[in-house]
Amino acid sequence: MNTLGQRQDHSLYANAFGYLRQPLNFDPVNSNADVIITGIPFDLATTGRGGCRQGPEGIRKASVNIAWEGKRWPWNFDITKRLSIEDCGDLVFDCGDARQMSDRLFEHSDSLIAAGKTLLSFGGDHYVTLPLLRAHAKHYGELALIHFDAHTDDYDQGGKFDHGTMFYHAQVEGLIDPSASIQLGIRTTHDYDNTPFNVLGADYVNDASVDEVVEKIRSVVGNRRAYLTFDIDCLDPAYAPGTGTPVCGGLTTDRAFKLLRGLKGLDIVGMDVVEVCPAYDQSDITALAGATIALEMLYLQSFRQ
Repeated sequence: MNTLGQRQDHSLYANAFGYLRQPLNFDPVNSNADVIITGIPFDLATTGRGGCRQGPEGIRKASVNIAWEGKRWPWNFDITKRLSIEDCGDLVFDCGDARQMSDRLFEHSDSLIAAGKTLLSFGGDHYVTLPLLRAHAKHYGELALIHFDAHTDDYDQGGKFDHGTMFYHAQVEGLIDPSASIQLGIRTTHDYDNTPFNVLGADYVNDASVDEVVEKIRSVVGNRRAYLTFDIDCLDPAYAPGTGTPVCGGLTTDRAFKLLRGLKGLDIVGMDVVEVCPAYDQSDITALAGATIALEMLYLQSFRQ
């Protein structure tokens, strides 16, 4: 049938609204979904190139390329047969009001977690992880943080709404336990001898075996409840040019996917993908990387159900 709204399953780009073509639901608190996707079109806290407010839209559009039904390589099952996934669209806030965005994101996340939902959020710049952590810590207590990035983002200098200071504030507020948290892919200036976090630089993560890196992550996080955040600039700019603060020497998409798959079985209670900036992308490869990272995160969630 060619009628609008019918037989859309055979058309790759027609009416591609939700992530992975999953149903849209603008009343997610009352839905029956296990996982709720939320876009956060915010980039007022960035210190690099702006534009990642369009990240959620870019990730969703790119996700049509991986939205086919059935198994997704290398997994041997269809994720939608194990998880009910819905996309609730984007957080709404007044343009230019960072405090309102932060407050509304906390309230939105708080209500969803209270309703038993797991959140997968799309930034936006990396500041958005702070209100997300506040909501998750309210319900789950102090969390371990699994943080993929080129930057540690725990600097104590910068504004209150700054995508380089969130994890400084998160530890000060008692949202995360740095001793049980790990940062991977870091390759920017930092006082590595005095950081409270466990930091694995990009040189080590690139040169060590995947199994060795995964074992380090597991030894740090243990059986703690964890929050997983992936800044797309953890990837080398060859694999993710579309981001605000690209840094050479990062991970390949292949290595990132393998590391994520190695986290199977960890108690990951919340997840986000941030800093995708479509205006600087090439052939949508950054958006596709972000969409695929999100898919790997969903597969990890299927082992918690």
